[in-house]
Formats: sequence, C-alpha cells, structure tokens
Amino acid sequence: MRQPDEEWPDFDTSALEDWDDERARTALHGVHGPLYRNHLRIAAKLDQWAAAEARRTDADAGYKAGYVQALEDMAAFLRQTYFLPEGPD
Repeated sequence: MRQPDEEWPDFDTSALEDWDDERARTALHGVHGPLYRNHLRIAAKLDQWAAAEARRTDADAGYKAGYVQALEDMAAFLRQTYFLPEGPD
C-alpha cells in the first residue's frame, strides 16, 4: 500500500487555514508518525465521501452544503495534526 507521504503532500494545502509544512513533517517523522499517516488516510477517505455527498441530488441544498463542509473540515483538521497527542510521547 502506498504511504501518504511518498508524494508529500498528496493533497492540496492551499485551502488549509492553519497548514504548517514543518509541523506536519515533524509529526510524520516523529513518534506519532504512524498515527498521523492513519489520519492522512482517513482525511483522503473523508474527501471522497464529501465529493460523493456533493453530487447527491436527493438532499436539501443547505443540508448537503453543511454536511460536505463538515466532512471537509474534519479532513483538514486531521491533516493539520489537530488530533495528534500533544507532547513528545
């Protein structure tokens, strides 16, 4: 299986409000690297889910927009290392 950091980054960082390349690389190569790689995989799946939801035609437009935004926000938070344990351990 291809690792998320083989083509670093393999996602668009321009829309991430708090993207910090150094923080992400430190997380990737630090003690929580495996957890962060998992977060990157989850974020990619959330992107796919958001895209599928955006294509739906059977849902209220406001509901759909909010749902898609929530999925995209969670993916962004995962990529920006927000859900990693704090500290060196």
